[in-house]
Amino acid sequence: MKGFDPKFKDFPDYVIGITKEIWEDRGIATLHHYYAPDIVVRSPASVVLGNQKVIGATMATLAEFPDRALYGEDVIWCGTPEDGMLSSHRIISTATHLGDGVYGKATGRKLQYRILADCHAIDNQINDEWLIRDQGAIVRQMGWDVVDYARDLIAREGGPENCVRPLTPANDAEGPYTGRGNDNEWGQKYADILTRIMGADMAVIESEYDRCVQSEYPGGVSGVSWSPVDRFWMGLRASVPDAKFSIYHQIGREDRMMPPRAAVRWSLHGKHDGWGAFGTPTGAEVYVLGISHAEFGPWGLRREYTLFDETSIWKQILLETGDL
Repeated sequence: MKGFDPKFKDFPDYVIGITKEIWEDRGIATLHHYYAPDIVVRSPASVVLGNQKVIGATMATLAEFPDRALYGEDVIWCGTPEDGMLSSHRIISTATHLGDGVYGKATGRKLQYRILADCHAIDNQINDEWLIRDQGAIVRQMGWDVVDYARDLIAREGGPENCVRPLTPANDAEGPYTGRGNDNEWGQKYADILTRIMGADMAVIESEYDRCVQSEYPGGVSGVSWSPVDRFWMGLRASVPDAKFSIYHQIGREDRMMPPRAAVRWSLHGKHDGWGAFGTPTGAEVYVLGISHAEFGPWGLRREYTLFDETSIWKQILLETGDL
């Protein structure tokens, strides 16, 4: 890989390797090397500008979860070392809540949850990132109700006037990566499936998904077969029925010893006007940033992984409705 440390055999090895080095090997100082000084890191909860703030947030997380481990489940990627590469990294994280922090007083609870992170790297350095943690799974394992957690977080951050604002198009920051992915057929197929679902064509689930599809959704929810897939996507779309669906990035890949697979980063932006995943319609404007991974087999889409941050959506609803 031209421009990258030769100790990494390929791009997935780089992505998985530096993640372990930073978090588990306590190489936090390597962020000065692996992250660009002016990196943009977006999560549904906030927009962080600059590597110094990333380092501070990393240390705060490790103070709260000192035994945190991050296991790389897959890296779906595109690009070249010369022009830059975009990784969509799927992670299973384990941690014990041993310190006070953003999740409140230490509970001693043991956690397991997924993360999906899209990172752009060139010359051995990441300079643009989109990061989604399964916050719904985290707070539920700590004994919180998701809405109560969002309400409590607003209060602990200083109230509606001072709290950290969730990511929306209004406060997003432009980074150096402007790519849209690649034109591989599997990325296009998955983008088409999601577009049909968001257009209310729910019949696509039985026609394109394996009858034994395994699904993993926000809140640590696992499912088998078509019904959990239908419930998840129907519940999300029904809650924001007129929201605009946008696909920002799509990757398809076929790699040795791996099934054909795809990664899509997308959003829904509009009013919470319907009954669905977020309860009684409030009319609040919400922005849902999602990342989805899919694996395909001989009978259709056989595994699907999707994340968005439930707590950040509820934070948007609470801030707009004033239900604090």
